[in-house]
Amino acid sequence: MRGVIGLWGFLQGCAREVARGGKAYKAWIAVLLAVIALGVAAYVHQARTGLIATNLRDQVSWAFYIGNFTFLVGVAAAAVMLVIPAYVYGWKPIKEVVLLGELLAISALAMCLLFIMVDMGRPDRLLHMAPLLGTPNWPASLLTWDALVLNVYLLVNVAVVLHILWKAYRGEQPTKKILVPLVIASIPIAISVHTVTAFLYNGMAARPYWNASILAPRFLASAFCSGPAVMLILFQILRRTAGIPIKDEAIWKVAELMAYAMFLNLFLLGAEVFKEFYSNTEHVLYTRYLWFGIGEHTALVPYAWLALACSVTAFLLFLVPKTRKNAITLNVGCVLIWAGVYIEKGMGLVIPGFTPDTLGEIYEYTPTFTEWGIAAGVFGVGFLIFTILVKISVPILVGTFRTGEAHAPSAPAAGATPALSP
Repeated sequence: MRGVIGLWGFLQGCAREVARGGKAYKAWIAVLLAVIALGVAAYVHQARTGLIATNLRDQVSWAFYIGNFTFLVGVAAAAVMLVIPAYVYGWKPIKEVVLLGELLAISALAMCLLFIMVDMGRPDRLLHMAPLLGTPNWPASLLTWDALVLNVYLLVNVAVVLHILWKAYRGEQPTKKILVPLVIASIPIAISVHTVTAFLYNGMAARPYWNASILAPRFLASAFCSGPAVMLILFQILRRTAGIPIKDEAIWKVAELMAYAMFLNLFLLGAEVFKEFYSNTEHVLYTRYLWFGIGEHTALVPYAWLALACSVTAFLLFLVPKTRKNAITLNVGCVLIWAGVYIEKGMGLVIPGFTPDTLGEIYEYTPTFTEWGIAAGVFGVGFLIFTILVKISVPILVGTFRTGEAHAPSAPAAGATPALSP
């Protein structure tokens, strides 16, 4: 009974923390709710009229939604970049911010699942990929496997976050026997999430552009670039606005690890481009469309070279310790690598796989306002989830929201922040 009362008090306190905030916080929440409302309106329109409301056609049946899904899977999987140095090598500065990476992973996974749903057209079609409940072609269906690993990874991250916050709320250290196995288990699960997503593409023998064995390593390398880029910017924002004592050493170490991932990503990209152009088979047509266009069809060419320029510039900024440790060049590099990978995972991955189609037709796809509206709504949901989680987590971790103190915030408790690490 005492545990139920304690849980009820915890939930009430969480609701109060979410409702409490200054003008900037309330304005931010209002903006997110407005964006979500726009996305809901766009989705209702798509549900009523069908996917014809988008520019998806027989020639290009995956596009903007799946590109965003693929990118966000990488953002979610990138929490491993914090978990490995923190729990495998015991590096304390990063161990203290692992929770923030888990919060970002939860938000990204929620957006991944939403993008799958909107790409299917109607919510009831989710049953086609739900084992036991629906009628998927499982275990042969890779999409069903992808949905399973996404949900398992989401549950593991939620369990880790709840355990840390509940223990910190009670003024206790996390239980190592519970937390450490969950965190360690998240490493192979996170890798499998992006690996299975890559298998969705390269398992299609009829799509030569994706039918490459190095696609999964490329996915993981790019994920370990783009995901941490988002984390580094969020860490700096939270350090200034929420007072979380995030050490510079943690930010610089993540940036250093990103430099290695950027090199691997560029190397694998170069290896794939070399294979296509040097062998010069009929399959080079798809890669040529992306980088040089085919005749007058050059819609993707500027995006391909822009993504490459962003990735190379970011790599150079992160490679040099002086620019990697400078706040301005660090943030510029984060924005550049985010943009480069976002384009690479969207226009540079999905569209060329369908263009030209199997009959040789070139259909140059562009998202409609409906697709932009729905995507904005999905990102709004993700940002709202992350904002709420951070709004609850920060007071708990700094010691102003503890059991018996939910009604009267106090000064930060000494040694409260180490509750992040067992």
